[in-house]
Amino acid sequence: MDYSSQRKPDWLKTSLRRDDRYYETARLLKRKKMHTICTSGHCPNIGECWAAGTATFMILGDICTRNCRFCNTKTGNPLPVDMEESRRLAETVHEMKLRHCVITSVDRDDLHDGGAAHWATTIEEVRKLNPDAGIEVLIPDFSGDKDAIAMIINARPDVCGHNLETVERLTPFIRSKASYRRSLEVIRILSSAGLRTKSGIMLGLGETEDEILKTMDDLLDAGCRILTLGQYLQPSPKHAEVVAWYEPRLFDNYRRIALEKGFQFAECGPLVRSSYHAENHSVK
Repeated sequence: MDYSSQRKPDWLKTSLRRDDRYYETARLLKRKKMHTICTSGHCPNIGECWAAGTATFMILGDICTRNCRFCNTKTGNPLPVDMEESRRLAETVHEMKLRHCVITSVDRDDLHDGGAAHWATTIEEVRKLNPDAGIEVLIPDFSGDKDAIAMIINARPDVCGHNLETVERLTPFIRSKASYRRSLEVIRILSSAGLRTKSGIMLGLGETEDEILKTMDDLLDAGCRILTLGQYLQPSPKHAEVVAWYEPRLFDNYRRIALEKGFQFAECGPLVRSSYHAENHSVK
């Protein structure tokens, strides 16, 4: 449960759906030893997604080398890379009969390539066993390493996401190592290579409306055409506090603005997360 749940407004309160499909998804993920951001990130949509037979896979383990103030994923010294993970993930996508799969990862600054080679292998394995499925990835910044980013480009995912997470002014306080400008450059490199790029930020951390609109412009200038905006929720007392709650009508207004500015898709809502309704953005 989110630390902030006792003071959340009504439009953010959700009920956890646990029907047969939910438990079927949970059993499969456990059997295949799959990590998901659904559980690691305490996603408020886990009930809806697992009950629909979908999930967002997380590769390279479940321990991140960074310690961002918004994220609930474990931080510390990661375990060695599981070389069988890519194959198991491909098999899981096949068993779940997914038409569109979303893959993310922890940051692995301990690896010389940030885990990029494992990323490329995973994309290739999933495509080999699931040729008709759309593949969407949400990648780290790989510390700006262009050779690592090139591995992702060469693997040619259908959608390539990299989140800014917040506006430029707040980035040093919210993200532990990543920088706003470096993340924009990652998106620019991906877009220039012809990949369909996606990014998102959380609202409620203290940003102003001018900063939100400036962030939209910066993303468009970098070639990004898919945007997600969601409400930040505080996972625990040690994480950054919620500064403001955004009503659904405000998200609707930002969606309208984003589309008017030039984004092809904009998922904007209090419960929206990076992979929410991701299949709507698929090119398959």
